[in-house]
Parts: sequence; C-alpha cells; structure tokens
Amino acid sequence: MQELIKGNKRFREDKFPELKENVEKLVKDGQKPEVLFIGCSDSRVTPDIMLDVNPGDMFILRNVGNFVPPFKCDEDYHGSAAAIEYAVSVLEVKHIIVCGHSHCGACQSLYTEIPLEKEKVVHIKKWLELGSKAKERTLSLIKDPNDKEKLYRLTEKISVTYQLKNLLTYPDVKRRVDNGSLQIHGWYYKLEDGSIDCYDQETQKFKNLEECINGK
Repeated sequence: MQELIKGNKRFREDKFPELKENVEKLVKDGQKPEVLFIGCSDSRVTPDIMLDVNPGDMFILRNVGNFVPPFKCDEDYHGSAAAIEYAVSVLEVKHIIVCGHSHCGACQSLYTEIPLEKEKVVHIKKWLELGSKAKERTLSLIKDPNDKEKLYRLTEKISVTYQLKNLLTYPDVKRRVDNGSLQIHGWYYKLEDGSIDCYDQETQKFKNLEECINGK
C-alpha cells in the first residue's frame, strides 16, 4: 500500500500536470471514447500503458479471461454485459477490441481442476464455462494435446474469436456492425515482448497489428 501511495504522489507531481488541461475538458464535457477495450484482469496486462493512451481515449472492461458472456435478456446482475451496453448504446463507441494475451491463467484453467472447495470458487467455475467452446475447438485442431505450450497459446487465440461471436449476440452491437457504425476487433497481446497480433476475419488467422492497420 505504501508503494501505491507513493505512486499516486509521483503521478500527481510528474504526470498529472501534463494531463490537467485534457482532464478538465473531460470533466466539463464528459467522456467520449471511441474505443471499448475488453481485456483480461491479469495484472500483467496494462491497456493504458501498452497502448500509450490518455484519459478519455478508451472505455475499459476487464474480467477473468477477457470473456464476453452471450446476451441474456433478464433482470439479473450482468456486469460485463452492462459495460458493453453502456459503451455501445450510450457512449456510442466506434470500435470494440477484445484483447486476449499469452500465458492466460483462465485459458490454462480450462484444462486443470481448480484445487479449492467449490463454494470458494463457484463463480469462477461458472465463468470459465465461457471458454468451453474454445477448448473444444482447440482440441479438435491440435496434433499433440500434451504439448502444453502450443495447447495454451492456441486456446488463447481461439478464445478471442469466440468472444467476438458472443459480441454479436448483443442486439445493438449486431445492428451497428451491420450498418457500419461499429467495428469489432480481436487482438492477442504477447507478454514476452509487448507486441500485438490481430485477427483477420477474411483469412481467419492472426497477424501483426501493423499489417492489419495497413490493410496488408
């Protein structure tokens, strides 16, 4: 906690003066981000740092495994769904990025039993069901399931593609994608070197982010 307190002091003294004018404008006019970033809660994934963005640039949703639960029209509590609805229907973002990452604990947990009593992890076990289709697809493609490195890395990427499909179950997401006012993107962040790959819908393969931007 002491390090966090010191960190805030450094932020206020060194960084905030550079942001002050922009933040004051955001306070006065409200936020108008163009991007909804859906990422993992993993402490090693740092959206603001790895994309070098400023306050107000991205509306960020983080959860275990960067999963997108399918749309469900009921009056239960749906935190991730609420964030998606707010970004799309209220803030009217122009882009949604689902960003998976290497060495994802959620994807690895799809293949291992969590060594805790069920009542302690009941929500985690239910949440991980959102990765079941990615697991099934990975096992149908991989030649050697005992090669854990390839198994986990492929699962992480395939999971991103299923989350993109789940996004389209949200009525307003589907409507806006169809009319061209919203684009959805699948990204894969590599912890090892900070690079990002993006999912090419046409080739159904991941390639370097800069190639995606340049349309190659």
